[in-house]
Order: sequence, then structure tokens, then C-alpha cells
Amino acid sequence: MPKLSPHFMGLPAEETQYKNSPVVIIPVPWEKTTSYMKGTGKGPQAIIAASHQVEFYDAELKKENWKPGIHTFSPVDFGASDSKKALEAIEKTVGQVLDDHKFPIALGGEHTLTAGCVAAAAKRYPNLSILQIDAHADLRESYDGTPYSHASAMRLCLKSVKKLVGVGIRSVCVEEVEFAKQHSGVTLIYDHEKQTDPNWVTKALQGLTDDVYLTIDVDGFEPNLIPATGTPEPGGLTWYEGLKLIRSVFQKKNVVAADVVELLPLASQHASDFIAAKLVYKLIGYRQESRLQ
Repeated sequence: MPKLSPHFMGLPAEETQYKNSPVVIIPVPWEKTTSYMKGTGKGPQAIIAASHQVEFYDAELKKENWKPGIHTFSPVDFGASDSKKALEAIEKTVGQVLDDHKFPIALGGEHTLTAGCVAAAAKRYPNLSILQIDAHADLRESYDGTPYSHASAMRLCLKSVKKLVGVGIRSVCVEEVEFAKQHSGVTLIYDHEKQTDPNWVTKALQGLTDDVYLTIDVDGFEPNLIPATGTPEPGGLTWYEGLKLIRSVFQKKNVVAADVVELLPLASQHASDFIAAKLVYKLIGYRQESRLQ
């Protein structure tokens, strides 16, 4: 069997050179605190492998999104790092990509990794805000005895930014609800509210600053679309609802970096891997489109 290309989309080497590529894929196989089903550390490689089956041509955007190039890093090596050191390593890697004026997309791995990415982006964009697509608010102060839990990911991110908009939220605890009410910069658009509010995309955009970090937990989508995730919840965004929101934020805001996290590859659910890979490719397409406006 031929060896699988390590490059996202299986692009030939000449199309993946770092110096010429405006987009950089960063595999972040970090998994330390998953509390239900485990396996998100295998998510980055599964997304990259599935991306080789995604067509280059995007029928919606009428172009091949990969041009002028996509570079793929080797997976971030955490060794025996604890959570704090892991986030520092992620921040350093993402920061270097941003300093080189490129668009980083981190592939996870558990949602905690987003805090490292956001810390890097916030140091370069002081007015940064976060758009979070997720089933869970992830606003607990700590969970299972650690403030570095995936259930505390957005609480960690709020140490770096002042504004956060969560969309598709449908699983929270009382602590998170109260925290969101008391924090003027936090907007939660619950999934049941989205179902009856035709202006939910506009509401989401209004809660953001001009510079935006986009984080996508795949459980933000309907579980019949992406069932391969650690804690699936009923409800969620449809494929086209998600694309509508994502394209709108790229059109209206300056999206500086992104991640796609919490894919838990399952042998019987390879469609989830493929959909996650196609979602990443759509991000790249919308980003390229926004550069041409």
C-alpha cells in the first residue's frame, strides 16, 4: 500500500512549501482531560487522511480553494508536557505562523488546545474576539479537578480576550449560565433560540469585534452529521447553517486564525472524518474569498 501523504488534501510537495503558502495546517493531537469517550488525539491525522478524498473544486465558490498553497506542519510534539506547558507550546507554534503573516488552522485534539491558539492571536490582535461553534459552553471554572479541562476551554480563553460568542449551545450547567449572565462580553446563542430566530447569524456577528478567532467543536453540528465526537448532543447546526455562519463571519470580520476540534475517529463512522476535512477546506475557501473582497 502506498504511503499516505502527510500533506492536507494530499497536495504535491511543490504546492505545500511554507514560504509560499498563505494557509498553515497545524495538527495538535492533545488529549488530556476528555471525560466521556476518548480518542480525540487521533483526530488530526484522521482529518488529514480524509482530506485526500475531498475534491479540489468547490462548487459553491466556483474555484479550487487550495490555491496558492497549503502547508501542513508535523504534529505538535508534547512529549511528557503537562497542560500548562502544552498550551505554551501551542501558543509558540501558532504565534510563529501569525508572525509570518499566514493563516493558521489547528486540528484537534481536545478543545483545551484553543486556549493556546487564542493566547497567541490575542497578543497580536489586542481587540480579538472568539466565535465558538459548540454544543457545550465550556465555561466551567474547572472540571474533574483541573482548570485546563476541555469543559473549561472558553473560560481559559477569556483570560486573553473580552468577547466571546457561542453558537449552537445546548448543554450547560448552572455555573456556566450564571457566568455568562454576569460577563458582559459573553453571548450564548442557544440552539433552541436559533431555531426560532431568523436573525441569529446577525446576532452572532454583532457580539464580535473586528478581529475574530474561529473555534469549531464538531459537536456543534447535528450528531447525525458528525456522530464521531466524544459527547454528542441532540440538536445542533445543519451543514448549511454552519456554512452560512462561517462564510458570514469571514465576509464581515477579519478572521485571523481557526481550529476544528473534538473529532473522535471511529472505524464505523469515516463519514465524520471526511465531513470534518471538508469543513476545513471550506474555511480555507472562505478565507481566500475574503482576501479578494
